Amino acid sequence: MSLVLQSDPLIHRLAMRFQLPQMHAVILSLDFTRFKIRDMETGTVLFEITKPPTPGGRKQCDPNAGRFVRYQFTPAFLQLRQVGATVEFTVGDTPINNFRMIERHYFRDQLLKSFDFEFGFCMPSSKNTCEHIYEFPALSEEIMREMILHPYETQSDSFYFVDNKLVMHNKADYSYSGGP
Repeated sequence: MSLVLQSDPLIHRLAMRFQLPQMHAVILSLDFTRFKIRDMETGTVLFEITKPPTPGGRKQCDPNAGRFVRYQFTPAFLQLRQVGATVEFTVGDTPINNFRMIERHYFRDQLLKSFDFEFGFCMPSSKNTCEHIYEFPALSEEIMREMILHPYETQSDSFYFVDNKLVMHNKADYSYSGGP
């Protein structure tokens, strides 16, 4: 497989149809353990998930577990202008330099927004918590109506890089219809 660099996801105008293999996240023992989304204006928690501990402290067998998330929000979510996303992750014995995430959100064939967040340096054998602030673009009433009427046609790709090399690719899809 060819090397995927930080600039590569910025070229894509459509959501990835498949999930790229996890490249070096296993070697680095990079593990996301908790994720929370909150409304910045009210502080209301909109979504929260914690990875359950593995029995006996063993590492999880499937390195791809948790790499796809299906979100279910109400239509009111589309009115938000800012949300905070708190992520908690652990790092293995190898320090991580220049840790960066590029996340791209799409509705059908339209790029809605691209986010670019730096985590920086992460010490070895550490547990880290970081909150990134997402500034959402204003969407037209027509686009919002279509997003509500067509659950899971809104998607995102999250690309994680260490030293300009892809180490992990996660996907998500979204419903704003208020139900499954």
